Order: sequence, then C-alpha cells, then structure tokens
Amino acid sequence: MAPSTASRVLGRTPRPLPSSVAASLADAFLASEVWAKDQLVEAGAYVMGARRRWLSPLVGDVLASFARPPVDAPRLLTSVILRSPDFAEAVRKADERRSPLRIHHRVVGPSASQPPSGALPRIDSIPDLAALLDLDVGRLQWFADTKHWNRRARSGALHHYRYEWRTRHGRIPRLLEIPEQRMRRAQRSLLERALGLIAVNDAAHGFMPGRSAATGAARHTGADIVISLDLTTFFARVTGGRIYGALRQSGLSEPVAHVVTGLCTNAVPPRVLAAMPPGGSSDERFALRRALATSHLPQGAPSSPMLANLAIRRLDSRLTGWADAVDATYTRYADDLAFSGGPRLAKRPDAFIRGVQRIIEDEGHVANPHKTRVRRQGVRQSVTGIVVNQRTNVSRDDYDRLKATIHNCVVHGPRTQNHRRLDDFRAHLLGRISWVESLNPVRGEKLRAEFLRIRW
Repeated sequence: MAPSTASRVLGRTPRPLPSSVAASLADAFLASEVWAKDQLVEAGAYVMGARRRWLSPLVGDVLASFARPPVDAPRLLTSVILRSPDFAEAVRKADERRSPLRIHHRVVGPSASQPPSGALPRIDSIPDLAALLDLDVGRLQWFADTKHWNRRARSGALHHYRYEWRTRHGRIPRLLEIPEQRMRRAQRSLLERALGLIAVNDAAHGFMPGRSAATGAARHTGADIVISLDLTTFFARVTGGRIYGALRQSGLSEPVAHVVTGLCTNAVPPRVLAAMPPGGSSDERFALRRALATSHLPQGAPSSPMLANLAIRRLDSRLTGWADAVDATYTRYADDLAFSGGPRLAKRPDAFIRGVQRIIEDEGHVANPHKTRVRRQGVRQSVTGIVVNQRTNVSRDDYDRLKATIHNCVVHGPRTQNHRRLDDFRAHLLGRISWVESLNPVRGEKLRAEFLRIRW
C-alpha cells in the first residue's frame, strides 16, 4: 500500500455500527421536549448532521409504535428503530456508497440510567454539584457569581480573576483572564468529573482525550486541496447563553446548568476594558470590548476549551454537512478550521469558502479574512502547522529552527539559547523533540541524539 493511501486510511474516523446510530437517535427522540413528528425529525437531523429523507418515515414508524415517549424503555425504542424498513434501507444504501451513516451529535436522554463510566454523574441539585466539587453550597454560589458582583466590585483580593493584556503587532490585543487558585481548582474538578464526559462533535480535535492537532491533520493527508480558516476572538464570542443551552441539552437541570454557567464564564470589569492597549481597527476593538463585557468563556480557565467544544457543536455539525455536500473533510482544532477534498472542492473553492463564512456568521462567530488559506497540490499543504501533503510531517522550517537551537546548546551551552528564560528549558526542548517524533520518528531520533550531547 502506498504511503499516501495508508495515511488516509489511518486518518479516518471509525464509523459507528447501525446499532449505535439507532441508540443515538433513540436518545435524541427521548430528549425532545415534544413527542410529535416535526420535533422528532428535527431531533434526528441534529444527530445525523442534516435532515435525511428517511428520517420522516422512520419517525412515522416510531410514533406508530409509541403514542407517548417510552422514557423507561430506551432499549426498546432502539430496537424499533433498528427494525424500521426505512432505517434498514438507509443503512443499505449508505453501505453501497461506502459511506456509512455517521453520528454528528450525541444527546443525553433525560431518562437514561447512569452507567458506571463514560457519562455524566448524577447531578440533580445544587448540593449534588457542590458535593461533586468538594465545596459547600455557599462557596459554590460565591464562585458562580451569577449576579456578576465581581464585575462591579472594586479591585481587590476577593476577585476571581486577574487580567493580562497581550499586544500583538498589527493586530487586536488579546486578554488573558486567569482564574485565581481556588477558582481554577473548582473549574478543573468540574472538567475532570463532569464536563469531560460529555460527547462532542467528531470534527473537534482540540482538548479532547485521544485527539490532538496531529489526529486532526491526519484526516487531510493526500488531498487535492486544503482550505484553512481561523475564528477571531474565539472564546470571547462563546456567550454564557450558549454555554447554558449546551449544558441543558446535555441533560443538566436548569438550576445546575445556571450555576455551572456562572462558574465557568466571566464578564470583564470596565476598568480592565478601559486599559485595552493599542491594536486593531476601531470596529474590531468595539466588538472585542462588547464581547468581553458580557458573560463569556474566559481565555485562561481550564474549563473553557471543553465548553467551547460543547457550545459550538451546532457550528461543527453545519460545517460537516456543508463539507459532505462536496465530498470534503472538515476538522476543527480550537479556532482553526480545516477542509480538504478532491476535484469537487478544488473546482470552486471560493464559493465553498463563502458558504463557510455564512454559516460561521450565522452561528455568532467571525472568520479572520487575513488567515484564510487555499493550498493545492504542488505547494506545501498544512493544517495547524502540520504538513499534510502525503503524510503528517513537521515543517522543514520548524525542524531546522529546533535543530539549530539544539546544536547551539551543544556548542555554546543551553543558557545561551533560553531567550524566554523558561524555568525548565530542558523539559521545554524535550517536549518539542517529542512533538517532532510523533510526526516524523526519523527526524525526531536525530534531534534526540543531538540533545543527549548537551551538557546541562
């Protein structure tokens, strides 16, 4: 098998079995607020990433079998879906096309029993949430700050966040919102014990166990064309309302979702916004100031990346459907969007990009026009900085820079190369070498051999 073909095979996402698709549809139907045809079709479309023709007759079969939602029998509902002639025909046609049915979203049914792992723990009330985070209710409410007292309070030791503006040459500045130690501990506990267990869209490869920039890039190897886009002020544009909706959709009750939203979002005080350093256009500065002044995901909190993945599942689903229409592949790593495909995508990339931008704007985000890239075969194609022409590989420039740094460490000593004055420069270099090894073991082995010559 040729290397490029092998890379494409290894980069594919495993396809779910028909039983898994049926179970996901059953969960979505049971989570629907109204047990009626239109609402169930919409729920099924959410799972499948688009409204499929076979969903309407399938829902007709379900309603014929159950006059009311079988909240106490999700497995029975799954079996009815599997036995539906319309579902079976959809599976058969998908197999003939060698494009099996895919699950784009998973919905937690409201009556599903709590399995031992892989699902949210039972959190029925605020005391349950406090116990999960090893907090008392009063401290939890103080951290959540649902009334935004912190935003209006004077600067002092009791604030939950500290702020650092980072200037960027020729670009709008970035604000780091760094939670204080106890707040960070509560957010991390929530991430590890609850949020990290919620399923996200298959296109998301950032901040997910078992996924990375490398796994996302691997899905774009050997393509005729690769298109990259970037979302501006990504975390600031994920509002508290979107977080609350995502948590409710994942099965949390209203009061619990309300407190979790308060715990993991922030509204920046006016004094911090007034100190914004120069950079960017007036329109960009106004948009950023307005986004930061309202409840949003703080860039710097450990819970923000995962919650961002949850909050933009709909965006991922719509972009996946848009890519599927031209037999293209879509992945997202944080705010980096990547599409790749064959002749159909390569024929009219400009029209495809305009459609992507419309979907992004419709979902409340903005694509950075200065970071949109179209790369065809014959030039270096990269996704999140990883070369993907034939297989995933480190770029030659990055490799040469790291090789020169290590060589200079050998010749002149490591202190001369620690320009950023990192506390553990040795670990920093080892991390960069490990990254190269994961993409190109041969180059990584050469770098590690040279690294071992450094006298620390």
